[in-house]
Amino acid sequence: MDGRFTSSDTAAAAAAGGFDVARVREDFPILSQTIRGKPLVFLDSAASAQKPRQVISAMVGCMETAYANVHRGAYRLSEQATDAYEAARAAVARFLGAGDAREVVFTRNSTEAINLVAHSYGRGVMRPDRAVLISEMEHHANIVPWQMLRDERGVELRVCRVTEAGELDLGDLAAKLADGKVGLVAVTHMSNALGTVTPAERIASMAHEAGALVLFDGSQAAVHRRVDVQAIGADFYVFTGHKLYGPTGIGVLWARAELLDRMPPFLGGGEMIASVTFEKTEWAPFPAKFEAGTPPIIESVGLRAAIDYVSAVGMPAVEAHERRLVNHAMRRLSDVEGLTVLGRAQDRGGVFSFALDNAHPHDLSTLLDRAGIAVRAGRHCAEPLHARFGQEGGTCRASFGLYTTAEEVDTLVEALVKAREFFA
Repeated sequence: MDGRFTSSDTAAAAAAGGFDVARVREDFPILSQTIRGKPLVFLDSAASAQKPRQVISAMVGCMETAYANVHRGAYRLSEQATDAYEAARAAVARFLGAGDAREVVFTRNSTEAINLVAHSYGRGVMRPDRAVLISEMEHHANIVPWQMLRDERGVELRVCRVTEAGELDLGDLAAKLADGKVGLVAVTHMSNALGTVTPAERIASMAHEAGALVLFDGSQAAVHRRVDVQAIGADFYVFTGHKLYGPTGIGVLWARAELLDRMPPFLGGGEMIASVTFEKTEWAPFPAKFEAGTPPIIESVGLRAAIDYVSAVGMPAVEAHERRLVNHAMRRLSDVEGLTVLGRAQDRGGVFSFALDNAHPHDLSTLLDRAGIAVRAGRHCAEPLHARFGQEGGTCRASFGLYTTAEEVDTLVEALVKAREFFA
């Protein structure tokens, strides 16, 4: 068992002849059910995406036929599991356009990956007289670790403004880089609340010209756009498996080899050592240095299957499908009286946060659930951003996956029109 799935007719057809969303949906068994007697309209993929049969089958197959601990056993099952685990690492490297699979570190999720950088680079390598620069549109996972670093080490934390359109203010970014004191720029590649896709290549160029490294939180972008970490000039890039149609419990940190070599471990224990005595411990080379303990073996198989799936469908096809959906959604949502959509970025993915006059987001979400529509309600782990747009009470968020249809967008809009009458 090598952790791969056999591409379905759906994926092959999509790759060869355009994007057939009806065929894609057949691969996602959960989408065929009804909720409260209504067809399920799942619009919460930004929180966690649904899983195709290929991912489910790959993980079950691993457990049924080839499960063992990795890197530790000189027997056939362990060798098979190790091969599958390392094949997943290689698949991630290809998916990200990385040249060396050793630059891929497996974590539990994006949050842990960012914390790893904050701990191992922020505390272990970066000088405390340097600053970290983030933005107003960051997820809490890309705010809190840097606040902790600031409070512990005295590192300055700077925040770049977001424009009224929901785009990164590049003029403010340049101003905050100008004194040359920023050591790391850590920003989202696609906002989980606004859908804004940030100009990664330009941000990296600006950061490097100012003597700073750059980390991109790709938790959303890796799902919706083709990512090439070398082309955009990233130094660190993170994403998580469960948003990319894979399992929970596995995330990715990609970093340039010379950085991983300099960084101390984040966790200590088994597997990440070269030797241990009671007097001292010597670290294993990266990536093992950062993967203490038993790793996410079954989850890595699922992640590889997910990457194989979206690669077979084709990220350009996924992106084109989403652009059509986004344009359709922007037109339809604009027709709903009393609805405020956060952000009007020119380049955006399929994430829409919105507020309806006189309706609390949790009440609105509950009402939409009665129509079989699943959306998020709250501040989406982006409290400062909601405050920036005067929505301290939160919003509802509709987010798309590759299985989302224009008809589902229409269903949402029709339900919002009815909800406005209810809350009037």
